Amino acid sequence: MTEVITENKQVTVVKSGNEMAAVAAKQINYHVMGFYPITPSTQIAETVDEMKANGEHDIKMIPGDGEHGAAGICYGAATGGGRVFNATSANGLLYSLEQLPVQSGTRFPMVLNVVTRSFSGPLDIKGDHSDLMTTLNMGWIILLAKDPQRGYDMNIIAVKIGEQEKVRLPVIVSSDGFFTSHQKRRVQYFENKETVQGFIGPFKAGNHALDAAHPVTIGPYMNEPDLINNKKQLSLAMAAAYEALPGIFEEYGKLSGRKYSMVETFELEDAEAALFILNSSFDTAKEAVIRLRKEGKKVGLLAANVLRPWPYHELISACKNLRALCVADRQDSFSGQGGNMTLELKATLQDDPQNRTRVFSRIYGLGGKDFYVGDAVALLNEALEVAVSGRVKNRYDYLGASSGDLNYQAESMLEPIPQAKSGLPENFNLVKDETTGITKVKGVNLRELTGMPKRVVSGHRACPGCGIFPNLNLFLKGISGNVVVLFQTGCAMVVTTGFPLTSFRVTYIHNLFQNGAATLSGLVEMFQEKKRRGEIPVDDDFTFIMVTGDGGQDIGMGPTIGTALRNHKMIILEYDNGGYMNTGYQMSFTTPFAAKTTTSHIGPAQHGKNFFHKDTAQIIAATNIPYVCTVAECNPLDYVKKAAKAQKYSSERGLVYVKAISACPLNWGDNPRLERRVIQAGVDCCFFPLYEVEEGITNITYDPEKLKKKTPVGDWLKMMGRTRHLIEPEYAQELEMFQDEVDRRWERLKARHEHSLL
Repeated sequence: MTEVITENKQVTVVKSGNEMAAVAAKQINYHVMGFYPITPSTQIAETVDEMKANGEHDIKMIPGDGEHGAAGICYGAATGGGRVFNATSANGLLYSLEQLPVQSGTRFPMVLNVVTRSFSGPLDIKGDHSDLMTTLNMGWIILLAKDPQRGYDMNIIAVKIGEQEKVRLPVIVSSDGFFTSHQKRRVQYFENKETVQGFIGPFKAGNHALDAAHPVTIGPYMNEPDLINNKKQLSLAMAAAYEALPGIFEEYGKLSGRKYSMVETFELEDAEAALFILNSSFDTAKEAVIRLRKEGKKVGLLAANVLRPWPYHELISACKNLRALCVADRQDSFSGQGGNMTLELKATLQDDPQNRTRVFSRIYGLGGKDFYVGDAVALLNEALEVAVSGRVKNRYDYLGASSGDLNYQAESMLEPIPQAKSGLPENFNLVKDETTGITKVKGVNLRELTGMPKRVVSGHRACPGCGIFPNLNLFLKGISGNVVVLFQTGCAMVVTTGFPLTSFRVTYIHNLFQNGAATLSGLVEMFQEKKRRGEIPVDDDFTFIMVTGDGGQDIGMGPTIGTALRNHKMIILEYDNGGYMNTGYQMSFTTPFAAKTTTSHIGPAQHGKNFFHKDTAQIIAATNIPYVCTVAECNPLDYVKKAAKAQKYSSERGLVYVKAISACPLNWGDNPRLERRVIQAGVDCCFFPLYEVEEGITNITYDPEKLKKKTPVGDWLKMMGRTRHLIEPEYAQELEMFQDEVDRRWERLKARHEHSLL
């Protein structure tokens, strides 16, 4: 990077890569951003939303119900002929992956920031390149941003290259999760957005869906040879991008003083051995080269700033004098004898008949494992040995990893709970009133429940006052016998299963947000089939429970509805804490109206979340499963009785859905010592009414109105920092709207309670 030598004034600040991507987005002023939170890319949407609240841009921000939905939002917006932006990571990218070739195949530009992260499983949220490498064949231009400065610059360049008339392709800008995304550096950006907008130019739409005079068909069905011709055209567009990028880099360099190239090298001119390494590790490796050069060793470094279009000729030129090249991949193409960069470099260099470079692969840094200068020194020394000997002894290996003891037998960390000591006392019973259709639970004593062993033990890493575990343990008091629990990704699984520890005394399974219900339904049916075949004793039994929360019934709602329609014999327990808490409290569809989150900021141009909370219990009740109920820890006896009914219905009739209000004092902004009162206030104002839907019949189990305990919703909202602003005079309209909606839903629930056919 050189000093700025331009008249276009720039501001010097200290910011992270995510923040700089957001600054670029603000100055570009995209038409639409579709988004969904996932670590470590979430800060981009959070920062753009905060700027939105402050009136700094006009981008329409649309929260998806998951990354797949967010990608669909972006594609739909792009077909409308405008500028579109998104950011994602890891499994979020994988979930949206089928949308990527649709976007490129129909030639609608947009910009997607991929903040790299290892994808599951097992779950790991730290940075490597396993997600990025899945995009190589998607038809997207891929630019790399190794530091926060490039996080800004490459986002601007991305718009310019993607919208070239002969290109018209979507663009990925990729930075390393946590290494670049969260680390702050000294950076510069243009003081005036007009400088950026002048560089990228006005948006010129091609064919689009909003031209009434020229209707078009987008994405038609194609037979052969139409599709192969389409892909040929896409290939030509990528070739056009290859031709255009050097000129765009040159133009941007004159504007900013920062000129980039397709391939970046360091001390490569006379090098005999070199290391190829991408993104944030490049600067670490530079220090190793400097150290070895002082020892008189001729080593160098190279990297690609652009992965698509592949800088074929530049790499051949850069490697022409090398005797040995170590390719360090932060991803493995399993059984391919190297990661994707190794395979592509080998294929490239063999096309040059003059090249005699010995290439070998080292896999490093998976799951965010740190890469140190000493690691780079070791790789360069290894390359020097190959250069001297002319032989590669070890073509492919991992750096700093072990296969472990293959004969290791894990010991049980926690003693399982004897079946006889689990669940309610034997004298409890469930009696169904044939007149009303309501099942009553008798013989349950709260005092007796306090001595029951916990299936989830103490020692987890949850925040003080977290409501998840009081909810979970209270629910499990009503469940007798053997239990298998499946947890979707969220706070509850993160704080209980940090490898190699566990907090569970029962069998535990994890799967991702979007597929928990489907996963557990598969296990339920395997259990039933093995019993039918006589492979499991007939008297063996389990209660299967899926635990979801932290927004899991946004992205996971589709599979949940599918599971409900199939009516598997299992329980879904949703702890509703009203946000994506495990990623730092972003807005969920269950977040209360007008609440403040990191993606629904409060400011002069935006007053928190702009739509009402999703009633998941009523949505699932509409699928006509046998039993749906809501519970709250402030009413423990009602809670445990409903758990007992849930077990009975799941064992005899099919799917059960239980929704619990769950406190999160860290993000709700209230006092953990008063959390039970906050929960009670949420129930008493009827924001979270307690009821059950049994065989289609609605029964309100706690009626604050009849008990003369019903309170205005403002009494609850003022107890929490996330909604306390609503009692201020300037938010009177939002408070009135909130109260009206709560009253409307309560009156509808009462009508269902009073009329069994509703």
